[in-house]
Amino acid sequence: MPIYKMNGRKDGKQKYRVRINYVDDYGRSKQIDRVAYGLDEAKQLERELNYQIKHEKPAQRMTVQALYDEYIKSKRHEVKESSLMKTTSTLSLHVLPLLGSVKLDKLNAKVLEEWKRQISDLGFCLTTRKNIFNEFRTMLNFAVKLEYIQNNPLVKVGNFKAPLEVKKEMDFYTAEEFKKYISVAKKYCSEQGSLGEVFEWSYYVFFCIAFYTGMRKGEINALLWTDIKDNKISITKSVSQRLYGQDRITPPKNKSSIREIEIPKPLEKVLEEHKKRLEEYNQFKEDNFICGGEKSLRDSNIQRRNEKFAKLAELKQIRVHDFRHSHASFLIQNGINIQEVARRLGHSKIETTLSTYAHLYPSEKERAISVLNQVKI
Repeated sequence: MPIYKMNGRKDGKQKYRVRINYVDDYGRSKQIDRVAYGLDEAKQLERELNYQIKHEKPAQRMTVQALYDEYIKSKRHEVKESSLMKTTSTLSLHVLPLLGSVKLDKLNAKVLEEWKRQISDLGFCLTTRKNIFNEFRTMLNFAVKLEYIQNNPLVKVGNFKAPLEVKKEMDFYTAEEFKKYISVAKKYCSEQGSLGEVFEWSYYVFFCIAFYTGMRKGEINALLWTDIKDNKISITKSVSQRLYGQDRITPPKNKSSIREIEIPKPLEKVLEEHKKRLEEYNQFKEDNFICGGEKSLRDSNIQRRNEKFAKLAELKQIRVHDFRHSHASFLIQNGINIQEVARRLGHSKIETTLSTYAHLYPSEKERAISVLNQVKI
């Protein structure tokens, strides 16, 4: 009998747990647990639950919270730790509190437009609102994939829009600014002394790699000395840092992110000097991280060094990720074609590179007119 007496009473009625075990449409064992007060009420609840299981579609009995639980369980083994943390944080903060108890078949345009209004009232910028929407839409696509719902209702509602909002220009260092920045970083590291000097040099090397290769932060943190061969860097992994517990080594962002990057002469020199420095203090091992040694550098420490170096160099402070933009902008402004820029960055589509860096081509307008002016009639 799936009705169990529990400790507790309410309005003079005994507390009961109603538990129904069943197998869903996909052959998976499921269980529903509910609480009722009074034996007659518990039996009625049991009948209702059995009816739902037999006659109602998944969308009629599954809540957004239940879908989230199943979605995260499935996603946990498919994405990097950092991506999973972003998804769980976004959905648990901005979707579940407002829609967690809503059944999937009740997610109509009216309900979702009200949800969008509530999110907009929180005052987030357009990018943040769009990210929230995209995470929710992806979860509902999962429901469509499992045939819990026929169509994704968010597609009809549409993402957040702000046509008058001006897109923020990306930050990056020019070649001259980077020279000033890295010169100050080198001076700072050389003043630390002994083993402290060796450790600090990892940050100098990190930012050199970032500028000269355009690699992502996680990709640089995952680099081992064994990843360097024939003057090329082989990028096959990334580090996902955890607040608690051991970091995870995962594949890069996407398939195209697995790539080889040729090492320019200045960076080759930096790496050779770093290797000699480590060998001098018996700190070099082939299977160590290039930046950090036995453990990769912590993101928080990288950010602190970035702030310090920018301040010492009397430069604007850019994000760590903006060194990737600095790499791309330098190549573009020096006439490197977009296909090569996309390859070095590990973009899966050239369109991604174009949409990100299109504003770096303003001089092409004048050059086009100059070329056409030469065709005289």
